[in-house]
Amino acid sequence: MGSDTDRQEDTDVLVVGGGTAGFGAAVSAGRLGLRVTLLEATSKVGGVMAFCPGMPWGGGYPVGRSIGGLFAELTDRLAAMEPPAAETRPCTLENFGPEVIYDHELATLEMFEMLREAGVRTRLGAVATAPLMDGPRIAAVQGYDRNGPFTIRAAIVIDCSGDGDLSAKAGVPCTLGDATGAMMAVTVSFHMIGADWDRVFAEPDPYFTRHAARGVAEGRLHPDLGRIYLMKGLHPGDVFCNSVHVRGVDGTDPQAVTEATQEGRRRCRALAAFLRSDVPGFEAAHMTQLSPTIGVRETRKLHGAYRLTGADLAQGRKFSDGIVACDNPVDDVMRAGSGMTHEAALDKGGYYTIPFRSLLPETVPNLMFAGRILSADPVAFASVRGMPQCMAMGQATGTAAALALSAGVPVQKVDTAALVADLARQGMNRLASAEAT
Repeated sequence: MGSDTDRQEDTDVLVVGGGTAGFGAAVSAGRLGLRVTLLEATSKVGGVMAFCPGMPWGGGYPVGRSIGGLFAELTDRLAAMEPPAAETRPCTLENFGPEVIYDHELATLEMFEMLREAGVRTRLGAVATAPLMDGPRIAAVQGYDRNGPFTIRAAIVIDCSGDGDLSAKAGVPCTLGDATGAMMAVTVSFHMIGADWDRVFAEPDPYFTRHAARGVAEGRLHPDLGRIYLMKGLHPGDVFCNSVHVRGVDGTDPQAVTEATQEGRRRCRALAAFLRSDVPGFEAAHMTQLSPTIGVRETRKLHGAYRLTGADLAQGRKFSDGIVACDNPVDDVMRAGSGMTHEAALDKGGYYTIPFRSLLPETVPNLMFAGRILSADPVAFASVRGMPQCMAMGQATGTAAALALSAGVPVQKVDTAALVADLARQGMNRLASAEAT
């Protein structure tokens, strides 16, 4: 079970990873009376929110209506602050609906508060390293923090790590990237503070392609910066820049992540200087909140009990075990050899649901996974990976953990009708329907 010097702990539910999915899983399980331990390897919850501060929550309003649940609750709590710490605005990009712009520091502060209120034991700087298996079941998880190794025995494990490393080590089959192994580009973002919004956004092109072409042609911008995506931040004069993407990076390789982080930060510095010198409205602005590390979009896709497909999206399928609505475009961000696409996933006015089965391994009886490691093909994955949907996936697994432990059954045997009903009682909107399949 571990060495004699390990610290031994017990919990009902162990959540690995404190991104939006892990947050959703931990809060929902804690609110249902379970003992919950959340391990986060970094110093902050939020995942991509922490890696790319200010990254909007997109996809939370399929066909113009909130998905509800913890996403809606967190948005409402921030919006009710004085002054408001969140605002819902239309996205400037085609095929995207409304998105939530928020104050990064207050959002993560509120997430910590919600975890505390739910009784979750949140442990920062704590890394899960390996599962200890008892046949097909995870008996415990080994990890370490600054005080050394520890072992946590958990009745149920929820992998929200973003990389699916723990699930893969537990024997869950997976695919790295797409069929060729190519992964979406990683991102380094930043803010420009002190910009003149009226002059900056007088530009009719949301990608500032006229300016970008000049910068690339003159060798001042990287060739991948043919589009410069800028948006208004929450506070006046704040412009969020989500433009610097680095291709060909294996997000599971620490050295590749380190090199891509520094390369992305160099490109950000060059872009910030270009904005100040060439784009009206940035003359007095300065760069801040540069990503501490790259934001990774894609690594492992775990093979679950059901694999969500692009065909499911195109048909607008609403599954009997659907746990969250989605109409995000297929946002396939610059894989090696490709450009950025925002293709509509389904006909305008339609949506699909993500099935709970896509969060379950076929065999490990006490493991679930949530977030961008769900079981999906490359087309579906490029639509489902929004932070609101990840938060909802987490909420579904946390709720399912309570159902499984109460009934004494493997997670694969959870009553999905009861799960959908419980999520509806928690405020989740548009789940399974009479037409569900």
